[in-house]
Amino acid sequence: MRTFNNNEGKPILMAMVKAIQENKGYLSEVDGLIGDGDHGMNMNKGFTVFETRIKDKDISFTEGLDELGTILLTEIGGSMGPIYGTILIDMSDVGKTFEKIGLKEFSTMLAAGLEGLTGIVEAKVGDKTLVDTLAPAVDSLSNAVAEGKSFSVALAEMKIAAEQGKESTKELVAKFGRSSRLGERSRGVIDAGATSCCIILTAIADAIDILLSEKHELA
Repeated sequence: MRTFNNNEGKPILMAMVKAIQENKGYLSEVDGLIGDGDHGMNMNKGFTVFETRIKDKDISFTEGLDELGTILLTEIGGSMGPIYGTILIDMSDVGKTFEKIGLKEFSTMLAAGLEGLTGIVEAKVGDKTLVDTLAPAVDSLSNAVAEGKSFSVALAEMKIAAEQGKESTKELVAKFGRSSRLGERSRGVIDAGATSCCIILTAIADAIDILLSEKHELA
């Protein structure tokens, strides 16, 4: 089973940063349709602060997740700071002992992030939140582990699951946050949190796949 070294995972962190920076306007545009319109700005602020602090540091994947999560949790306003902070810190807590990260380890980490999130929010699949993106992604990875699929195939399937989860929020009615006050009027627009979650998961998957390919070429 192919793996990447945890201590060589900084490119994954930087890919996450770049993805949010490149989509900050889009995320705020989506959020502005039924929310405050500040999701992209807040996410970009947190991820850019993180980039500044780690750019000259030798940092592992899980160390970076913990630092990014802490920044989002303690320094960024809005509801997404605590949500993403919890997900990333819990992923790091489970993964920090992993020297090498393969499909099973990454699946365990993402599942821990979802579990941590469900401990602080009541949202479930169907409530028009990032859970609609994250939960299918976690399930997809878990199924791939059970079926003995390769890491790369599992990542590709996770991206599809995340995308489908994000798109499913378009026809849902919001039950949490400011958009929940709109009731039926929140239907017809994708959720901003589900969208940023999909962007982050896609960036992680693509960056891991590059690392796996590079290791394969060097083998």
